[in-house]
Amino acid sequence: MKRVVITGIGVISPFGIGAGAFWPALLAGQSGVRRIARFDPSGFECQVGAEVPAFKVGEYVPKSYRKATKVMARDIELAVVAADDAFKDAGLKSKAYTDAPEINAERFGCNIGAGLIPADLNELTMAMFAAKDADGVFDLKLWGNQGMSQLTPLWLLKYLPNMLACHVTIIHGLKGPSNTITCTDASSHLAIGEAFRTIQRGAADLAICGGAECKLVPMGMARNALLKRLVLNANDNPAGAVRPFDEGASGTVLGEGGGLFILEEYEHAKARGAKIYAEVAGFGASQDTYSVVEPDPSGHSYGRAITKALADAGVTRDDVDLVVPHGLGIAAFDRAELAGLRNAFGGALGKTPVAPIKGQVGNTAAGCGVDAAAAVLGLYHDKVPPAVNTGRRIDPDLNVSTETREKRVNVSVSTVYSLGGQNAALVFRKV
Repeated sequence: MKRVVITGIGVISPFGIGAGAFWPALLAGQSGVRRIARFDPSGFECQVGAEVPAFKVGEYVPKSYRKATKVMARDIELAVVAADDAFKDAGLKSKAYTDAPEINAERFGCNIGAGLIPADLNELTMAMFAAKDADGVFDLKLWGNQGMSQLTPLWLLKYLPNMLACHVTIIHGLKGPSNTITCTDASSHLAIGEAFRTIQRGAADLAICGGAECKLVPMGMARNALLKRLVLNANDNPAGAVRPFDEGASGTVLGEGGGLFILEEYEHAKARGAKIYAEVAGFGASQDTYSVVEPDPSGHSYGRAITKALADAGVTRDDVDLVVPHGLGIAAFDRAELAGLRNAFGGALGKTPVAPIKGQVGNTAAGCGVDAAAAVLGLYHDKVPPAVNTGRRIDPDLNVSTETREKRVNVSVSTVYSLGGQNAALVFRKV
């Protein structure tokens, strides 16, 4: 099996664009959670979220491609910007930057995790308004004759989950193995795992992988409100809203963002003198059928994904120096996750630093590549990010701190679960 390393990190988060904005803010304990500004949230009990600062996607694509940005939903924009950041960080000249690309497009893959992108309500409302009959009732024939004509002919292309990967591959001219994974919060990690395997078996030399999603839309808010996942008592204290593994945890907040890696075969990276952040040493996944709305309280399947990833990496649980867990801040969910962590790490959990970051960036769902980025950057810089809102931990043995910690990190783990039962874990190691 070939070795696989990370040579580029692209991040778009509530702290801005790039790891240079994300990592210092994370270490400083800053919060990206604030009152929602992209739409009027006053109709919701939860009115806070973790929004990405304003940007213009046209500045992150070639001039010849700017017309295509008109059919990019917010999720697609996030992926395109993160991909641009990752390519630049890796020092790779793709089709986006030169007429003579320095990459072998046939050997460059793309695996991007995505969510189910909800349609823009304003667009649909205008179309449905045109389909009312004389009594103000929606008429299917009028919808076909007049309503649909209010939508751009390429309207559907804004909302297909595979369009994140489509736009990234077209912009950068990538022709290697490509796939889209839509397994909610586990999507990024599963996509990274698939790209890892592709390079391991020699089917590609490089791949861009990870995920992006915007959950901060009215439909996303409504869905999570109905499922009673959102915190309802933090509109006046956004920074303290999400409290992973804390006795005061009362819900999560939605976020937006993404994290994409450039994975590269080790010898290929060495040959071009690339900066290497870490080696992707192991990947594990599991599935359970407990429920589609809450995790298994036993944490059995979740712990199995971590155990498989450690075995794949050839490391023991005692070797792990940092864990970045999912940590949504929903009390029952966090207790279930903690059970899974105990299943995987046993007595080693108490001595292993744990750094949940959702208190700072919210739940980015398919964009949880930002969590993986935190695990890699922690390893690269030998630092453990703070668990900013975990002052009263639900387990006294849980090794968290509200302050940044200096620590030699040789092995880090990023692990997630999705509602629907898909779990995934990644193990990173110093080269």
